[in-house]
Amino acid sequence: MKKYPMNRSIMNPADQAHHILSAMPAQGLFAEQEWRISPAPFALDPAIGREIDSMGRILLKFYQSANLLYRQSCAGKQPAWIANYLDMGKRQEIIHLQRDTLFKNDIPRVIRPDVLLTDNGLVITELDSVPGGIGVTAWLQKTYASILGSNESGQIIGGPSGMVHGFSSIFQGHSRVVIVVSDEAASYRPEMEYLSRELQCNANAMQMQEAPLQMQCNKYQSFLVVDGHFTGFHKEDAVYRFFELFDVDQVPNSRQIFDLARHGHLTLTPPPKTFLEEKMLFALFWNRNLYEFWRVELGEAFLRKLQQWLPYTWIIDPSPLPPQAGIPELPITDWRQLKTFSQKDRNLIIKISGYSEKAWGARGVSDRWDNSRA
Repeated sequence: MKKYPMNRSIMNPADQAHHILSAMPAQGLFAEQEWRISPAPFALDPAIGREIDSMGRILLKFYQSANLLYRQSCAGKQPAWIANYLDMGKRQEIIHLQRDTLFKNDIPRVIRPDVLLTDNGLVITELDSVPGGIGVTAWLQKTYASILGSNESGQIIGGPSGMVHGFSSIFQGHSRVVIVVSDEAASYRPEMEYLSRELQCNANAMQMQEAPLQMQCNKYQSFLVVDGHFTGFHKEDAVYRFFELFDVDQVPNSRQIFDLARHGHLTLTPPPKTFLEEKMLFALFWNRNLYEFWRVELGEAFLRKLQQWLPYTWIIDPSPLPPQAGIPELPITDWRQLKTFSQKDRNLIIKISGYSEKAWGARGVSDRWDNSRA
C-alpha cells in the first residue's frame, strides 16, 4: 500500500484524494453509502465564514424564544392557537411530557441549520434539533485539517477538532454519555460510533496530561452508542436522544429514558419537545400577529438577521377565510388556488410536519416547480 505524505505542498490532488479516502473509518460513516472525494475542502469567502460562525448564538436565541412562545401560549399569556398548531397531530403523552416543568427551560444542545449558499446570501432551509452529521463533520474537520497543515488548519470552520470538543462540552459533569440511536436512524450509527471513539480518545488523552486542556473535557467521561433495546442506564448518565419523537413506539427504551429524565435521574438532550422539531416555527416567525413578540425577545439585530436567513413560510391550513381576506405574500384566498399558478409562480417548497415519519431525509419535501398542476 502506498503511504501518502501529509504535507499538501508536496501532494497532488490525486494523492490528497487517496489520503482522504484512506482516512475513512473501516466501519464507514453512513451505512451502505459511498462517497465522492474532494481533494480539498470547499472554500468560502471569509465574510461568509464569519456569518456562519455567528449563526450559533442567534439560533440559540431563536429556540429559547420559540420555547417561551409555546409555554406562554399554554399558560394563556399568548394566543391559544399557537400551542394548538404546534400540538396538532401529537399524541397526548408527548404533549404532557413536553409541558412537564422539569423540561421547562430545556432546549436542544445541538442545533443544525441546513444552509444554502445563494446569489443573495445564506438561506436556512430548515433547523434540525435531532441532526445527523455530527460524526461526519468531526471526521471532515480532522481529515481535511491533516492535509492543510498546521498553518492552514485553523481556517476550517470549527478547527480540526471543534465538533469533538463541542459535543463533549455539552455533557460536562457527567461521567458517562449514552448515545441512543433508533433502528430508523441506523444509517447514522457508524458516524456516531466514530464520534464516540474520537470522544473517548480525546477523554483518554486528557487524562494523560496535566495541562489546562483537561478543562475542555471531563477527564472521566466515557461514551457509549446503544440501540433502542438498551436498558442499563446509570443514575446521573447523560443521554443523547438520536431518535424522533414520532418513533417512540419503535424505540423500546424511550419511555424508560423519559421517565428517568422526568425524575431527575439522568440528563436528556434533545428534550422531548415536538414543537422544537416542527418546521412550522418558520411560519410562526413570519406571522404578522407575532411580530412584536419576536422583536422583543430576539432584539432588533437578531430579528433582522433571521429575516435575511429564514425563507417566508406559511402554514397550509384548510380553514376558510372571510371572502375579503387573503394569504400574506401570495395573491390567493384559498390554498387550492395554488394549482392555478403558472410553473414560474409555483416556485415554492411544501414540507410535511416535523412529527411525520416522512419528515426526514427529504421524504416529506415537494418542489412545486417540478410538479404538474395535477
